[in-house]
Amino acid sequence: MSSPWKAFLVMGVLAGLLATSGAGAYTLEEFTFEDPAQGTAFRALIEELRCLVCQNESLAASQADLAEDLRKEVYRMFREGKSRDQIVQFLVDRYGDFVLYDPPFKPSTYLLWLGPFVLVGIGAFLLVRTLLVKRRSPATELSDEERRRLQDLLGTESNPVQSNREESDRDQTDRDSPK
Repeated sequence: MSSPWKAFLVMGVLAGLLATSGAGAYTLEEFTFEDPAQGTAFRALIEELRCLVCQNESLAASQADLAEDLRKEVYRMFREGKSRDQIVQFLVDRYGDFVLYDPPFKPSTYLLWLGPFVLVGIGAFLLVRTLLVKRRSPATELSDEERRRLQDLLGTESNPVQSNREESDRDQTDRDSPK
């Protein structure tokens, strides 16, 4: 194997090792509880909370440092005996409703909840208005000059619709005449 290929192969192997080395860097196994129900409640809660760094991942799935810190904080609060509602309220007070995947319906989140419906309504209004305006406006006929120019561009001397009708009439006549 030539030297450039060896170097490329070594770099590929090293890149693969570096890429997979952090893949299993964290695990939820470190969070243990005496009561299995409490462990289940903990895992359910961190699945419902959004990672503030990743934004599209839950705390349970995220590998960000902040997510790891928040998991430890939630674990600590569970171990202290705080309820799910107390933990959620603590996180909302600290980070806002954004930490929740399902934010509550309140004045500060009205745009989030109602925005898509408003946009669809605006789109439907514009579509209906455009269709009504188009229906009301009459189709404009071509002027003689525009018709001549079109015929020049198409390379025809007569009206193409008229020519097609004449051909169709001739075909019908040919079929009807005795042979």
